[in-house]
Amino acid sequence: MPDALWTADEIAEAVGGQVAGDFAVSGVSIDTRTVEPGDLFVPLVGVRDGHDFVPQAVANGAAGVLAARAVDAPAVMVADTFKALEALGVAARERAPQCKRGAVTGSVGKTSVTRAIEAGLRLAGKAHASVKSYNNHIGVPLTLARMPRDTERAVFEVGMNHAGEIVPLSGFVRPHAVAITTVGPVHIENFSDGEAGVARAKAEILAGLQPGGIAVLNADNHWFDFLKGEAEKVGATVWSFGEAAGATARLTGFQVEGAGATVSVDLRGEALTFPIHQTGVHWGPNSLCVLLMLEALDVPRETALAALAAFAPIEGRGAEKTIRIPGGAFTLVDESYNANPVSMQAALKTLGARKVAGRRVVALTDMLELGEGSAQFHAELAEPIAAANVDAVFLAGVHMKSLWEALPPTRRGGYAEVAEKLTSVLAGAVQPGDVVMVKGSNGSKAGVLAAALAALDLGEQG
Repeated sequence: MPDALWTADEIAEAVGGQVAGDFAVSGVSIDTRTVEPGDLFVPLVGVRDGHDFVPQAVANGAAGVLAARAVDAPAVMVADTFKALEALGVAARERAPQCKRGAVTGSVGKTSVTRAIEAGLRLAGKAHASVKSYNNHIGVPLTLARMPRDTERAVFEVGMNHAGEIVPLSGFVRPHAVAITTVGPVHIENFSDGEAGVARAKAEILAGLQPGGIAVLNADNHWFDFLKGEAEKVGATVWSFGEAAGATARLTGFQVEGAGATVSVDLRGEALTFPIHQTGVHWGPNSLCVLLMLEALDVPRETALAALAAFAPIEGRGAEKTIRIPGGAFTLVDESYNANPVSMQAALKTLGARKVAGRRVVALTDMLELGEGSAQFHAELAEPIAAANVDAVFLAGVHMKSLWEALPPTRRGGYAEVAEKLTSVLAGAVQPGDVVMVKGSNGSKAGVLAAALAALDLGEQG
């Protein structure tokens, strides 16, 4: 395999293991459901022992196994497969010294911003990035281990639920540039001091920053001064984005036009206007964050702008679909992948700003991990719902009961304790001309509502 990602000998040297059968691999997988021919299968030990699935991985085409116990397949034998995966990730980083690496974290928007940065990196040359939201203690080293040796630029998403989780991940990536999209009340039930703890945890991404690296920070966020101070402690150069005076990239305009928008910015004193393939108001600052990160990773500006112009909303994160029903069609805005108070308000503001032929309708499920303030966070959504002139509100989840009680009867469309029990009511209520936004935390199954609406499409039915 001339273009092998790893040979058995290289893996053994990287992880301190012993070769038991020669092989070469073109990819790395930890899940038999996603194993592709030529992959290295890494059986991790968790609720189930991944070694039990080695026969299935081999049947699916795995070329070799990183194993901690005897397996009936070519393997590199190690004491601990998780530690070996981490070591393989570090080795991948070290064998590609030419690679400029970026890392992205934040309470809101990190996946979409990472994907948009990736789009720019791929236009610029040989690029590598996290797939899906592989941003935790397994996903980050796995993404590194998959990085080809000739990669020129890479971007990694880095997430957390608790303090101390980002420090080792930043240490694995050793980024040349980092972005903190924003800090808000997300996962705050895991922090005794609430949002301040979240801010400190997000600042951990600076721990692995290369000497003289760049930190791209949100100038409009009320934690900006704290994060700027933390960045300066590690010797980082701070670039900022947002509407605040003095921002490196200062947003001066955001105009929605059809399926896209035009962004105006003062970039270090230079006036710049460019199109993006997004309509969400949060994509004003997001696009500036992407622009600065691409600059930090040596992507030419024209390449960065071309990537932003073409980058479309991701499934579950603002992607739109026209759903044909008897009498016409309605627009489904699928924001079902995740939700927190910050992203909910941004999505509602976007909905309120768009022109609609019919009604503005929202279907919302619980925001999770908000701790003792959860009832208040949910009830307070009544105000942005009113400001957005939403006509009908459908809610699912025990936490959303607080919002239901805060809504005037004229806006109440339907409520259920679980998403599955709301689908028929919601599906029966939509009308031609409506714009229907579905949003909620992944764990509260907002996706069930989006799927039920998508299934109404007469064009998709046989």
